[in-house]
Amino acid sequence: MKGGFNLRLLGGLLLVFVLVACSPDQIDTKSVEQTVHPVSIPTIKEDRPLAPTVTSNPNRRVDYSNSKLKKIYFAGGCFWGVEAFFKRIYGVSDTTSGYANGTGNNPTYETVMTGKEQFAETVEVVYDPERIKLEELMDFFFKVIDPTMKNQQGNDKGVQYRTGIFYVNQDEATLIEKRVEQEQENYKKLIVTEVLPLDNYYLAEEFHQDYLAKNPAGYCHIDLTVLDDIHVDPSQYDVPDKKELRKVLTEDQYRVTMENDTETAYDNEYWDLDEPGIYVDIVTGEPLFSSREKYDAHCGWPSFTNPIDPDVVTYNDDTSHNMNRTEIRSRVGDIHLGHVFDDGPKAHGGQRYCINSAALKFIPIDEMKEKGYGHLINIVE
Repeated sequence: MKGGFNLRLLGGLLLVFVLVACSPDQIDTKSVEQTVHPVSIPTIKEDRPLAPTVTSNPNRRVDYSNSKLKKIYFAGGCFWGVEAFFKRIYGVSDTTSGYANGTGNNPTYETVMTGKEQFAETVEVVYDPERIKLEELMDFFFKVIDPTMKNQQGNDKGVQYRTGIFYVNQDEATLIEKRVEQEQENYKKLIVTEVLPLDNYYLAEEFHQDYLAKNPAGYCHIDLTVLDDIHVDPSQYDVPDKKELRKVLTEDQYRVTMENDTETAYDNEYWDLDEPGIYVDIVTGEPLFSSREKYDAHCGWPSFTNPIDPDVVTYNDDTSHNMNRTEIRSRVGDIHLGHVFDDGPKAHGGQRYCINSAALKFIPIDEMKEKGYGHLINIVE
């Protein structure tokens, strides 16, 4: 009897640990808080908008060393924003800011601003065609420019701010011209975006390279948050029959997702995974969380600051085990995911989504396109 009593006591203590360890008292958010230091930026017109929050770069940990890279050149107004925009598109290995298709040699920012030599502020985009096609890059380009404005984008006026797509391979000309014709259907006014071979390209001064990365509060006429505008369509995901789930889920996965159980802290698949990709509902495949929002909450379970789309999760009051908590369930699959607490990093909204690994399936960034999640790649870091 004594041995049996101790065993039950030990089991009870373990249960308390599991429940309490995922409570707000266990979190340390100092490691994810970031201090933003003031920066010096050029004097700009007061009516020029400042840059929105600069989204993260999904290419940061992608190895392009064995890729057969191509180049294309986009002129879309002030190159600070255009460069920052394309750098954050998955498949783009590098970007530079420069001056293209002018008549002079070795232009400077000051000479370009006069407009006399007809240079256009232009961004060189180096990309991997296996990860992103030229057609997709053009789709992104037309999301952030007004192609009907002549020698102007936003509040910036002058020939240096004209729009254009400058190619280095002649066989791309027809493809680009066809895409411009398609875009014309969206406008009553005539599109004036140039489609021309690249005559010349000069790197802009170092001050202009990666400008918004160095000056996050700098001027930008482009809404970079376009890359974060994500809507997950629930009609694309189905719930399998429970009998089928019994066959495909492990015992732990079934117990967590179907019976609202909690897995053991620090002894689950994803609590310390640090790779770019997305986490989907293990039952339906509906995308739930991005690695960009994942952080080490020191609690032993995968923790995120936000879901991919606010609507992919639902919330319920949970008063089990004499606790007051908010349970999270997936929208389509209606499976138990975990709980949400208000002790997350304040700089990222202040919430901590504490999730069971058993409820998730991880899709690495390089597998996302082939598995049907290519439209979400740019929200991954």
